[in-house]
Amino acid sequence: MTATATHRRAVAEPTSRLRVLLASHGHPKVTVGGAEISAYHLFEALQERPDCQAWFLGCDPSRLVAKQGVAFSQPWSDAEYVYAPESLDWFKFANRDLRLAEETGDLLRQLSPDVVHFHHYINFGVEMFDYVRRVLPSSRIVLSLHEYLALCHHYGQMVTRQHRTLCHESSPERCHKCFPEFSPADFFLRNRYIMRFFGVVDTFIAPSHFLAERYAAWGVPAAKLVVLENYVPPAAPVAPPVFEPDQVLRIGFFGQISALKGINVVFDTAQRLAAEDVSNVSFDIFGDYAGQPQEFQTEFLARLQACGPNVQFNGPYDRSQLDRLIQSVHAVLVPSVWWENSPLVIQEALRNRRPVICSDIGGMAEKVRSGVDGLHFPAGNVMALTNLLRRLARNPEPLARIAAGMTGMPATASTIDDFLSLYRASTTAGTTRVSKPRRA
Repeated sequence: MTATATHRRAVAEPTSRLRVLLASHGHPKVTVGGAEISAYHLFEALQERPDCQAWFLGCDPSRLVAKQGVAFSQPWSDAEYVYAPESLDWFKFANRDLRLAEETGDLLRQLSPDVVHFHHYINFGVEMFDYVRRVLPSSRIVLSLHEYLALCHHYGQMVTRQHRTLCHESSPERCHKCFPEFSPADFFLRNRYIMRFFGVVDTFIAPSHFLAERYAAWGVPAAKLVVLENYVPPAAPVAPPVFEPDQVLRIGFFGQISALKGINVVFDTAQRLAAEDVSNVSFDIFGDYAGQPQEFQTEFLARLQACGPNVQFNGPYDRSQLDRLIQSVHAVLVPSVWWENSPLVIQEALRNRRPVICSDIGGMAEKVRSGVDGLHFPAGNVMALTNLLRRLARNPEPLARIAAGMTGMPATASTIDDFLSLYRASTTAGTTRVSKPRRA
C-alpha cells in the first residue's frame, strides 16, 4: 500500500486516539540489536491499545529490503516503513541524503503523529529532529538514548582507543588523545553540532540512571531527562532452574560476540577453571561474531578451537527460541568490560527467572541487584569470576535462592502505561515532564 493510501486510512480513525510514530536506527527483521528490538516491542504493544495508533519507521543500513530510488518503502505492512540510509557522516551524525528532508516531510504530513519517538539518532542523522519540528511544530519529539555515541567517537563505548580502559569523562581534549587525527577544536565543533539538534528534542529517555547522569554531565539539560526502562513484554509463567547434586553448572552467554562484550573474559575463565580441574562448570555461548572486524573473528575462532570441553559454541539463534535457550541454563553471564546502559539480555534473563552474573559497572550493576537478581564481579577480573563460579559449582544454593525469589519480570521493567503517560503529559501540557536523574 502506498503512503498516500495509508494516510487515507489513518485519517479515518477516531481523532481521540494518540498517534505515535516510533523511529529506530534499525529494524529487527533486518538487524538484530537490543535497541531496535525494544523499539519494535513498544510499537507492537501500542498497536494493541484501543486509545493509540502507532507506526514504525526502521532503518535498513545494509539495504537488504530497500526499494531503489526512494528513501522510504513498506516491505512488510501498512504501519511499517523502512528508510535506506545513503550518506551519513559518522563523526557528527550528519545525514547528507538529499532525498531525506522532502520525503520525511511528506511522510510526517501524511501520518501527522502527536508524538515522534526516536530510538537512537544514528542512520537517521541528528537533522531528523529538525525536520520533524519544521513540519509538525506542535508534535512532541522524544529520544531514547541507548549508549554514548554523542559523547564518544570510539563506537560510543566510553573506552579508550589505545588501551581499552574505561573512560570516566568526555571532553574535546580527552577525545583528541584517543583520536589524534581530530583536533580538540574538531571535537568541540562536533559536540556543538550534535547539541544544536538535540536542543530540538522535547524529552530524552534514559533506560538507566547511569546513562542519564553521563548525558547530563555532557550537556543535555537534566530537566529534559526522564529515566524509564525499555519496554519488556510480559512473560509466560516460568519455573526456576533445578539444581541437582553433583550436576554441571551451566552458564549461558547470549548476544553479540565482541571483545567489549567480554567474550575473552569467558574464554580466560573457562581455561582457568579447566586448569584447576573444575569439571562441573560449563559455558554455552549463543550469538554471532560475523559483524566484527576480521582480526577479532580470527582471534575468536582460534580461541574457540583452543578451548576444552567446558565451552560449547552454539552460533546465532532465532529470537523466537531465545526464552527456551535461556531456560536451558542455570545462570546468564554478562561480562561486558564497558559501561553498558541497559542490556536487553539482562531483561530477558530476569523474565525467565535466570540469575544474572554480571560486571559491577554501568547499567549492569544498576539493573542486577546483587543477591536479589544475580551476582556481581569486578569488571574484567578473570580471577574473581573464576573464584565465584568455583564456589557456586560447589554450592549452588545462593543461585537457587535467588532464582526462587525471582518473579519472572524485572523489577525495573516498564509498562505501556508509563510510555503513554509520558507521551500524553508532553502533548497536553505542551512541555516535557521534568525528571532529574538520580540514583535509586
